[in-house]
Amino acid sequence: MAMLYALAQRHFMATTSILLVLALASLEITITGAQSIGVCFGGDADNLPNKAETVQLYESNYIRRMRIYDPDPTATLQALRGSNIELILGVTNNDLQSFASSNATASQWVQNNVINYITNVNIKYIAVGNEVQPTDSTPPFLLPAIQNVYNAIANAGLQTRIKVSTAIDLRLIENYDRPSQASFTDNARPYMEPIIGYLVSINSPLLVNVYPYFTYIFNTPTIQLPYALFTAPGVVVQDGGLGYQNLFDALLDGMYTAVEKLGGESLQIVVSESGWPSEGGTWATTDNAATYYKNLIGHVEEGTPKRPGKAIETYLFAVFDENQKDGDETERHFGLFFANRQPKYNISFTLK
Repeated sequence: MAMLYALAQRHFMATTSILLVLALASLEITITGAQSIGVCFGGDADNLPNKAETVQLYESNYIRRMRIYDPDPTATLQALRGSNIELILGVTNNDLQSFASSNATASQWVQNNVINYITNVNIKYIAVGNEVQPTDSTPPFLLPAIQNVYNAIANAGLQTRIKVSTAIDLRLIENYDRPSQASFTDNARPYMEPIIGYLVSINSPLLVNVYPYFTYIFNTPTIQLPYALFTAPGVVVQDGGLGYQNLFDALLDGMYTAVEKLGGESLQIVVSESGWPSEGGTWATTDNAATYYKNLIGHVEEGTPKRPGKAIETYLFAVFDENQKDGDETERHFGLFFANRQPKYNISFTLK
């Protein structure tokens, strides 16, 4: 009986994988139209439209990529069914320890939030953790959690369709004022080096949150506002043979340098967040935010001085202001749209 059960189970898994592949092929065929910038969807607010209305907002503005931080399967994933919006799906930092400790826990999450939706929700990446810091308790769990989620994806035959990664921020690197000199900090390197090696081995990109706004406000005496807003008239930072006219490129190339120093020469970087607040601080104004977003959207197809001509997959933060978000007042004013779904800025999300 045990042998018959095992054979039946293998047959079921094989049949399931075939059906998933066929469904995914059908889904990919239906994806048409120009590429667009992505937009993150955070939900730390009590005045937002429902998830179906939010998906409609994305579609009506030709936003074809979304990042969410919690699956919320009864709402967000349901609303995304049939939309063909490419999705970054998040695993929260609170789940890292349980995912690292148990293959079964990670597999059940993948079943509930990926396999149950993959036939008509276009999941592109899974971000296991967001901005884990060396001083947190979670770094030891990050790589095992990534591995267990990837194994569950691979067991479902989805490893070529969905990439598993993590999202980090620029606090993990130093010396980024000269991109060629950037490196991971001493306390980030021990856990980031094996993660980078693993991402290379599974052909997954590294997700990086890049905010020239924060770099600027903490270094205002040495960084000029036009450099942060893409409006500098010429090269501001000369780094060997490469010239930098905007801070975004310098920060991203600094991350490329830091990753390369840990064996990630072939690693792709996806900018999983970037934005500028419209209120809450001296430089957080609607005009500055509009300038930043418009110029960023116009720039990402050009690549960076270190990797010219290579379009940068980029997600703007965020679709709405979040009136319940923790932290400084600026944290609650990164929205591209008001809660009534009216645009805050006159920008287009469609790339050439």
